[in-house]
Amino acid sequence: MIFKPWLLRFHRWLSLAFALPLAVVIVTGLLLSLQPVMQTGSIAPGSLTLEKAEALLARYDPQGEARSLRLDSFQNQLSIGGVGPEGSIAVDLANGEVAGANHWLSELVRASRGVHEHLIFDLEWLVSASTVAMLALIALGVLMGWPRLSNSVSGWHKGTAWVLLPLLALSPLTGLFLVAGLTFSAPAPRNPSVPIAQAVRMIAASHDLSRLEWIRARGGRQIARLDDGYGQRAFIVSDKGLTPAPSNWPRTFHEGTFWGIWGGIMNLILSLAFMLLMGTGLLIWARRSLRRRQKRAPAGAQ
Repeated sequence: MIFKPWLLRFHRWLSLAFALPLAVVIVTGLLLSLQPVMQTGSIAPGSLTLEKAEALLARYDPQGEARSLRLDSFQNQLSIGGVGPEGSIAVDLANGEVAGANHWLSELVRASRGVHEHLIFDLEWLVSASTVAMLALIALGVLMGWPRLSNSVSGWHKGTAWVLLPLLALSPLTGLFLVAGLTFSAPAPRNPSVPIAQAVRMIAASHDLSRLEWIRARGGRQIARLDDGYGQRAFIVSDKGLTPAPSNWPRTFHEGTFWGIWGGIMNLILSLAFMLLMGTGLLIWARRSLRRRQKRAPAGAQ
């Protein structure tokens, strides 16, 4: 292919130009892919009953001022948002008392979300630009044609890219859809929300509360997300009752909240694949640069 050397050169330049922000996005994406695995894998059916949830809400939110609720199955904690001097209270479900320090892995995953979406200093534009660059790198790789596979650094780089091509492309593409607010579904109706305690009772009437992930306001609606055994599903909670929220497949794929624990594992594999591609790509460039320097060195310097 006559244009292949130029495509390869552009691929290399683009990789080097966005190497640092892409590395941050990929590493934090790897950490975030652990969240659905930790959450789903830690669910203990029947561990949170309606009676226990109502008792905790009556104790820590007697005025009914809570605005959100989050169940962390990994740490066995229930967080009540909108109450307490710090704006939120985390309760240990084992003893009903205020929880101590969070597990270091949960803290690391939680901190990774902000960095993944904004980097530092609110650089959302750089995250978006890096995501576009990632898609451009994938497109350039496709345009260069089917590679010769071998058991080498270059072979692993090209083989990983081609074997996982559709999934690797969908990961940054769905990220851009999220930034643009595209859901490919009709907007859900906006009905008045209900107090958290009432929302808990409505959910408990048809679902196991131990599979609840959170209840909070999103897009002017009160949304609850639960794990139904096949993935995490969102429901609109309002004075009209509990109704399934319109599907948001870009978010579902990007966050790996489908097929139970397997969606998170898939995202974990994709993150490792992106790290492999970046690592092998930089190694190929470093070796190429070293060979060029050696060729340019004077004969007496050998």
